[in-house]
Amino acid sequence: MKERVAIVGIGVTGFSSVSPSISFKELTYTAAVKAYHEAGLHPKEIDSFITASEDFMEGYSIFDEYVPDQMGAVMRPVQTVTADFIQALGIGCMMINTGRFRTIAVEAHSKASNVKTLNEVKAFALDPVYIRPLKENADFLAGLEMKRFLEETGNTEEQCAEVIVKNKANALNNPYAAHAASLTIDDVLSSPPISLPLKELDAAKPADGAIMIVLASEKEAKALCKKPIWIRGISWFSGQGNPWCRDFAYADYAQLAAQKAFAMAGIANPLKDLDFAEICDEYSYKELQHLESIGIARKGEAGFLTQTGVTKLGGLLPVNVSGGSLGVGHTYEASGGMKVVEAVMQLRHEAGIRQIPNAKTGLVQSWRGVPTATGAIAILSNE
Repeated sequence: MKERVAIVGIGVTGFSSVSPSISFKELTYTAAVKAYHEAGLHPKEIDSFITASEDFMEGYSIFDEYVPDQMGAVMRPVQTVTADFIQALGIGCMMINTGRFRTIAVEAHSKASNVKTLNEVKAFALDPVYIRPLKENADFLAGLEMKRFLEETGNTEEQCAEVIVKNKANALNNPYAAHAASLTIDDVLSSPPISLPLKELDAAKPADGAIMIVLASEKEAKALCKKPIWIRGISWFSGQGNPWCRDFAYADYAQLAAQKAFAMAGIANPLKDLDFAEICDEYSYKELQHLESIGIARKGEAGFLTQTGVTKLGGLLPVNVSGGSLGVGHTYEASGGMKVVEAVMQLRHEAGIRQIPNAKTGLVQSWRGVPTATGAIAILSNE
């Protein structure tokens, strides 16, 4: 990147499995107030605003018409990025690097509890010719991918269960988590099947909440913030759109995004150079698949690393100490944002009981979910 870009303010509202007493606008407004207060900025001092949102999930056409009020962006430049929060964060970085913007506010939220037919909405995103006529949903495809991944890599259902036990236990230490739990391997393996080998507890449950993050150029960041968190590398990639043409055992989008982000950040050995990682775990097997595709683990070893404690809090490379999506909740476009917030807290050494000692550099990774092959990665650092 031409100029270093930093996170100077974060705001979070949530997360909860349902939020009947508050609208998505109120969720976003509360997060925005917190972020602007932390950054020491009035909304009028923000040069531009970005919302990571998808008309498809929101139920509104041209959804960015519904966000200026609660962001403090009325009659100001606002754009929608119909993708995950980390991709919107990357757009904000590029805008600052044009030299035309000093500060950018990026918002994402989830109000999944408002969607009465969530599975049907997700199924409508499937290919209309080859998949949708089968009358299956996203979990059906995830089950097929999980089976292929386990067979080709040698990772096991028990190791996937270890991911769930770890992440939900981590979430017990996270006040933002909506789905924290103390579980055993047997609890997971005996949970009802969804699309074998995928079981009910293998899938992250939806959650409501909102996230606002304020970005600033290097000069502005140093003037505004005592603890700026620098975005050292950020990248995203979209793979093959047709699921039947993909390698179900591997996430090429994660591999290619990681290569670019690592090159930007100067990361040579992720297992040694990173202090922690927040990895997409929308499904339990996805954490293992992403660890291997990114290069943190070799093929077939991610489950072993999890089982032997390498990825737990206190291990060599803690993964999803926030609880991940399995523990915090699946927040759709805000999923990457939830992970960025955790990384910022860790790098500021403000994560409380789940704090990783001497954390300096962390990785956050997101995936757009079934049926996409799109993922993003950002490398954050307090140095």
